[in-house]
Amino acid sequence: MTSPRILIVDDEADLRELLEITLVKMGLDIDSAATLEAARDYLARTEYALVLTDMRLPDGLGIELVQEVAAQYKNTPIAVITAFGSTDNAVIALKAGAFDYLSKPVGLEQLRVMVRSALRISQGDASDKVNKKTMAPTALRLMGQSDAMQALRAQIARLARSMAPVAISGESGSGKELAARDIHAQSARNDKPFIAVNCGAIPEALMEAEFFGYRKGAFTGAVDDRDGFFQAANGGTLLLDEVADLPLAMQVKLLRAIQERCVRKVGATAEEPVDVRIISATHQNLHDCVGKGTFRQDLYYRLNVIELYLPPLRERLDDISLLAQAILTRLGAGEPAALSPAALAALCSYSFPGNVRELENILERALAFANEGLIEVADLVLKASPLLNAAHALTPAAVSMPVPEQAERQAWTQPVPASDIPESLPDHLDDMEREIIRRALAKTRFNRTQAAELLGISFRQLRYRMQRLDINAPE
Repeated sequence: MTSPRILIVDDEADLRELLEITLVKMGLDIDSAATLEAARDYLARTEYALVLTDMRLPDGLGIELVQEVAAQYKNTPIAVITAFGSTDNAVIALKAGAFDYLSKPVGLEQLRVMVRSALRISQGDASDKVNKKTMAPTALRLMGQSDAMQALRAQIARLARSMAPVAISGESGSGKELAARDIHAQSARNDKPFIAVNCGAIPEALMEAEFFGYRKGAFTGAVDDRDGFFQAANGGTLLLDEVADLPLAMQVKLLRAIQERCVRKVGATAEEPVDVRIISATHQNLHDCVGKGTFRQDLYYRLNVIELYLPPLRERLDDISLLAQAILTRLGAGEPAALSPAALAALCSYSFPGNVRELENILERALAFANEGLIEVADLVLKASPLLNAAHALTPAAVSMPVPEQAERQAWTQPVPASDIPESLPDHLDDMEREIIRRALAKTRFNRTQAAELLGISFRQLRYRMQRLDINAPE
């Protein structure tokens, strides 16, 4: 079997020799070029598993080669070597299509780790689960057939072939973690761990130990050595969810770990290398956080190399039917459930401030109220925030007052038939509450704890209401 071949492009003879020796010991074949022109000649004749280029060459810049390889040799990963402290150049190269980067002086262990990652992508053998041609669409977590979702999945497929940090932005509940998992699942790292960390849920005093690990005896309670999130994700992907919630002191330490690709455990004297692909996510605007001084600008540029924006659910209403059916299938636990046409229409006219997560909550609650698995509009209990129908454009007269005020005034002036007014409002409300509680109890097979959770009240509140409304259920 032919060994993978790598092209090294650098005008420093000593560095070329060091790289060649290291990679030959890994069982690889090597070609070397000192100029852009020579590199282009090699690329025209030979297929490479990886191209490794310096950023400054006698007849041009390495970024030119990055752009050419990204455009003309799409299946060939290219990595760059940047001068010490030139992190801006590394970011530019990654945005141009570079697979990864190394900083001078080149660490040989970091070089080996990067080369192994590149080989997993370029070899594409039968055991490579990341091959997008053989990957079943059902393996992806983000669902939807709208134009926005198809474009998003195409972008995710491209990002999966890179090591560049990705910053996922989007509203709460829009599926940022699912997008990160899809990037990992389609990458060459899919057989390694995916670790998701909620940065806002870790006490500040424990952050360094949680991220980087600690040595036995480093502090009170450290009875054994322990790895942190970076070590746990070694070889795989680390998702920094709600990264904007990190305190400034931790941002400094995180920046160093990302730049140096090494971490030092609390209580240790030496650093250890880690091979981790960083994905960050937040519902906040990181650029605004930088302007406010709550997020470091240098860390922002390290994390925000490639931005992936997740559209809110209200911008892809065509996906609601597909999403709702998938959610109902999962929640139904074998019992068929469906939306009535009116209920589906109501969902499609709702603004979903909580996005897909809110859709799940709405459908889970509706299942508790539905009769024989058919969800009607009343079962949805939608909040009063429907989308404005574009067909009802505001007239000049309507613009003179806010839309909510106008709707409220219309509701007050609209005549109501006498038959729609109950004889006793308290009795009517009691009847409605009694029916809802009975349906929740039936749905949970009279498990009052689960029924209380479905109704969003405490067990004690449910017991009080059952006693007041004279509802008897089997113990």
